[in-house]
Amino acid sequence: MTASSAGARRVAITGLGVVAPAGLGKDDFWTGLLGPGATEGRAIEIADWDATPYFENPKAARRADRVEQFSLAAAAEAFEQAGGVDGIGVEAGRFGTIYATGVGGLHTLEEQIQVQLEKGERRVSPFLVPMMMTNAAGAAISMRYGLQGPNETITTACAAGSHAINYAARLIKWGVVDAVATGGSESAATTTALAGFGNMTALSSSGVSQPFAAGRDGFVMGEGASVLILEEWGHAEARGAQILGEVLGGGSTADAHHITAPSPGGVGAIACMRSALAESGIEPADIKQVNAHGTSTPLNDAAEADAIVEVFGPNAVPVVSTKGVTGHALGAAGALEAAALLLSMEHELIPPTANTEAADEGMEIDLVVGEARPWVPGPAISNNFGFGGHNGSVVIAPPS
Repeated sequence: MTASSAGARRVAITGLGVVAPAGLGKDDFWTGLLGPGATEGRAIEIADWDATPYFENPKAARRADRVEQFSLAAAAEAFEQAGGVDGIGVEAGRFGTIYATGVGGLHTLEEQIQVQLEKGERRVSPFLVPMMMTNAAGAAISMRYGLQGPNETITTACAAGSHAINYAARLIKWGVVDAVATGGSESAATTTALAGFGNMTALSSSGVSQPFAAGRDGFVMGEGASVLILEEWGHAEARGAQILGEVLGGGSTADAHHITAPSPGGVGAIACMRSALAESGIEPADIKQVNAHGTSTPLNDAAEADAIVEVFGPNAVPVVSTKGVTGHALGAAGALEAAALLLSMEHELIPPTANTEAADEGMEIDLVVGEARPWVPGPAISNNFGFGGHNGSVVIAPPS
């Protein structure tokens, strides 16, 4: 018996905040997703980022890594849309924070290593540890808004954002909490990280992310954050909240195959999507959009395409990857792509897969390319897969 069929509590999404190179704020982010795609380069970063509006003073902003800065900016927008902590009206001890990142404060760590090498140990910042630790962003959200429920950070590489959202939803379904701030943040385009990814041939040599295209040759690094406010459905309805969508369920599996390569044929991804559908209490035919992981790497895109065909059938459901615009934001990818799904439902459009004219030969997927495609919003699935063999899928439906 699935969680849905067993009568578990429903999970409403009542707030959304986004910080990304494609746009600061959810409205500009949506406009960016409809654009032509990213310019050439090893990384897509937020230009002229100013964190000071989200902190008491410039000194406080400087004591937070970009990962934390992005998180607080996204949280501010999400909480504002949801009506604020007081408007949500959930007891502090029953309001959780389940957040995601792949590597945390990597910029701070790299900068302080350079300080130690050039100036010695005594010049290393005493703020190094609280700025670099992977749980800093979630902790900052918890402290900023006084959320005293479970405060946990998911670090399952590029699947982390999807895992965080589904785990947060489960805490509400199970009655552990009544509301959760969830999502993910990442800013990992340091000199050393880019060198490492480049030397393992994961980065695009052309500098262009082309998901599922014949000429795809690796990903382009992205950064950003998204925060979703989840509430128990009945509570959200009772207080008159605007409900943006519903988290129906999700899946999490392991390839147990290779530290970086996916299992052949997308076996782990197939199991993950089927698990997500089972928990959601729906059938493959009920899914009306697949927001794919679609990193633009040869092996991952091929395995995911195979998995989509196995679960849903050939050319059976519209598929999109937004990474041609956003780049690959690692642990924040699932959060940004959940945001893209919610906005796709709001605007009744599926954004195009940027930089790709058609799916590679042999990929029997209905890839949305060229321009946005109108659709009647229905349940949609978002996939994210990470190094270590982590697979994550989350199913989101429009409000009903």
